Amino acid sequence: MKLDSPIFQDADAARIHLEAQRWPHGPNCPHCGNANPDRITKMEGKAHRPGLYNCMECREQFTVTVGTVFERSKIALNKWLLATFLMASSKKGMSAHQLHRMLGVTYKTAWFMAHRIREAMAEDVKSSGPLGGEGKIVEADETYIGRVDRDYLSPQRKGQPRLKRKMKPKRTVIGLVERGGKARMVHVQHATKAVVRDILVRNADRNSTLYTDQSKLYTVTGEEYASHKTTNHSAGEYVRYEDGASIHSNRLRTCSRSSSAAWSACTSIAAKLTCTATLPSSISATIAAPRLRSPTPNATTSCLP
Repeated sequence: MKLDSPIFQDADAARIHLEAQRWPHGPNCPHCGNANPDRITKMEGKAHRPGLYNCMECREQFTVTVGTVFERSKIALNKWLLATFLMASSKKGMSAHQLHRMLGVTYKTAWFMAHRIREAMAEDVKSSGPLGGEGKIVEADETYIGRVDRDYLSPQRKGQPRLKRKMKPKRTVIGLVERGGKARMVHVQHATKAVVRDILVRNADRNSTLYTDQSKLYTVTGEEYASHKTTNHSAGEYVRYEDGASIHSNRLRTCSRSSSAAWSACTSIAAKLTCTATLPSSISATIAAPRLRSPTPNATTSCLP
């Protein structure tokens, strides 16, 4: 797929492409689910906008964008399609400023589009189930990116302010990746044993083998899994071979760098990223997602390693 493709240049071509993607067997009414072609009429009058259909079952009108993130938007459909393609195929993410320059829209518009697309591409963790399983390996690690809005003070300090230091406090992100599968990254206010355990047991099957570093965040929770193996980063050990298996949590570092780049570009803890690279599947998944309101503060990021 090239950037000079007609679906990225012409709104009508973009609409026809989306109709073929979403309705491969003909239009379906998003209001009542009617798919009978004899009971759906295409409105082609001079007063009707392009792509408008009328359902004779529920008497409602609809277009291909109804029920998607593109609904009720005055932005040209070809620009939506191009923005989706750019964000889905960009390895390190795509900033709103870059979209603003490439699409020829205002920065506010690009920011709005980026948030809608990311929200639509986010994985539904509740329905997709946990990572790993019997005989599978899940890597876990934490990373620190961006700048925090408000510094975290440990209860042990009893209200005393933190001493000045060279390193500025950053946002804490807990990451999980299933080898040969997907990855999830969750923003937390502060990483503690209780917080890390809650994330692990909710997102990783306890029949999995868990690979981490020797951080004390994972020592107790690791005992709940089928097996828990670690590498000693403080001693310069980042990978170890044992019975033909490579023990490490390095796959997570690639996903962390990609998410860090996208996070910095968006400057928002609610930004969500799904790392995909093919246009048809990514656009189909995006346009099928319903319109959602502002993301929650604890954003769960999902990407393919």
